[in-house]
Amino acid sequence: MITKNDFQLPKFPIIYIKLLSKHSELIAAILSGVLILIAWILEGKIHDTSWVALNLTAFTIGGFAKAKEGLEDTIVNKQLNVELLMIFAAIGSASIGYWTEGAILIFIFALSGALETYTINKSEREISSLMNLQPEKALRVSGQKEAWVDVTSLIIGDRILIKAGERVPADGIITKGSSSIDESAITGESIPVEKNKHDEVFAGTVNINGSLTAEITKLSSESLFQKIINLVQTAQSEKSPSQLFIERFESSYVKIVLITVGLMMFLPHFLFGWSWTDTIYRAMILLVVASPCALVASIMPATLSAISNGAKNGVLFKGGVHIENLSNIKAIALDKTGTLTIGKPEVTDTYIHPDHHESDILGVVRVMEKESNHPLAQAIVKFCNEKNIKEPFEINEMKDVSGKGITAIINDEDWKIGKADFIGEHAYQFAGNLPSQLAREAKTLVFIAKKNEVVGLIALKDSLREDTIEAIKTLNNYGIHTIMLSGDNSDTAKAIAKEANIDHYIANCMPEDKVTHIKELRKKYQNVAMVGDGINDAPALATANIGIAMGAGSDVALETADIVLMKNKLTKIANAIKLSTKMNKIVKYNIIFSISVIAVLIATNFIQVLDLPLGVIGHEGSTILVILNSLRLLKS
Repeated sequence: MITKNDFQLPKFPIIYIKLLSKHSELIAAILSGVLILIAWILEGKIHDTSWVALNLTAFTIGGFAKAKEGLEDTIVNKQLNVELLMIFAAIGSASIGYWTEGAILIFIFALSGALETYTINKSEREISSLMNLQPEKALRVSGQKEAWVDVTSLIIGDRILIKAGERVPADGIITKGSSSIDESAITGESIPVEKNKHDEVFAGTVNINGSLTAEITKLSSESLFQKIINLVQTAQSEKSPSQLFIERFESSYVKIVLITVGLMMFLPHFLFGWSWTDTIYRAMILLVVASPCALVASIMPATLSAISNGAKNGVLFKGGVHIENLSNIKAIALDKTGTLTIGKPEVTDTYIHPDHHESDILGVVRVMEKESNHPLAQAIVKFCNEKNIKEPFEINEMKDVSGKGITAIINDEDWKIGKADFIGEHAYQFAGNLPSQLAREAKTLVFIAKKNEVVGLIALKDSLREDTIEAIKTLNNYGIHTIMLSGDNSDTAKAIAKEANIDHYIANCMPEDKVTHIKELRKKYQNVAMVGDGINDAPALATANIGIAMGAGSDVALETADIVLMKNKLTKIANAIKLSTKMNKIVKYNIIFSISVIAVLIATNFIQVLDLPLGVIGHEGSTILVILNSLRLLKS
């Protein structure tokens, strides 16, 4: 049987509605251009009223969005702007009979506006594409039961199953299985990373070839992936100093142009004997060519393009001011542990006084160090576990002296573990010249003292990151002075600095000293960047002109820093500086070009060799060229 449903028309696909909405400005500009072309072809062939109506339609379609934007901005900020200036120019052109020129002005202005909107949308699409990568559901495992739940309902401690080919729904630690993980959404690196038990996995990354069970370590709102989205969204809303200056300049400039045009409409008639037609015509051309459209568009599209480019490649800028200032730094201070080095030291040597048993001393060390989260303490505890060291001791009155060591009372005896200056001046005399020899090998020394007598020594070494030497070399090639901040003694710090080819080092640097050293470096070099990853680096990151945090660093460091390197690769800093330099060059060229075009157009108008059509094309053409030049940063 045939029913009425058989005769229903197909619904207009939603995708087309979205496309029309997304590209509405461009569609309006093109439609306006088509109507202008039709009006130009039919000029003299149709009634004047119809021809004017055709041009008015082109005016309305092409200029509506910009006119609305200009009026709303003027009402909200109580300041004149470029949009209004161009609308006045188009209306003025039409009022003296230059309908086609006015319509072309609206068309090209609408086209340049559509290009600028494309730049903003492109930057926003980078965020939207990131947000779409985060799954909304997760397969929670509880005993033998499995259930799909909303990611937002997951709590710390929940276990989830991630099958091959699925995206990781939340940050966690692998408790079962191994696989290759594609972390390109976070780091910008296309090469998969091998992950095994106890390794971290991050929301938004892809499990390639094995099933994993992971324990949730962060809520979905606090995941690294969500932080990336928040950081880039914040960056888009923050404007660089240059952009803020241009925006402040724009309102004053528009007022000057309007006053000048007002004078131009009658003064040349009396001063130079121009006819009223020529006087008004030249005033309208001035209104068109003096508008700072290209100048206003010189910075924002370039900044947004650079921020999008950085986010795509694992470098997050928290605002235009930071990407603008990065290429101006003269010196860069780098924390040692976790920044220049991997941050996972390993025990290389132990020496226990012959009057004591190694197992007894290491048992005391283990019971004291297991209470600490410091990388050195964790490495020592791991070493003790591998040697099956027991700890049949009761610990009392343990104290952690930040950056120096720990103290405790065990079996009514005072124990100390830490740096030489914490133990006492005699520490370096332990076992002859052994401590000095180990320090020269770039090893970190931990002394063990019982009742103020040194009874043992543990040496650890934290290897340099694979890309550290390459990164430092690149920074030096840029003429940037490199300084390492290290809590190690002078011999150890000197050895590491030499291995990494760093220009200068500051040894025995306590966490509270880093801020002082950054302030001194700022006095010497003016523009200084600081790179760190730990909680104790946060004050120094805030003190530096630009703070750069390693992506795997502490939450405090990530919040404080101005730039975040999502992949813990120092070479990304050089890439970021290169991007900053290129952006600043493009902005500089844009400004010089736009001002030059305005100056030439104004001069040729005053000597009466510039016609309105050429003025329109020259002015709006320069705006389009400036925006297209900025868009090159999306591909660099």
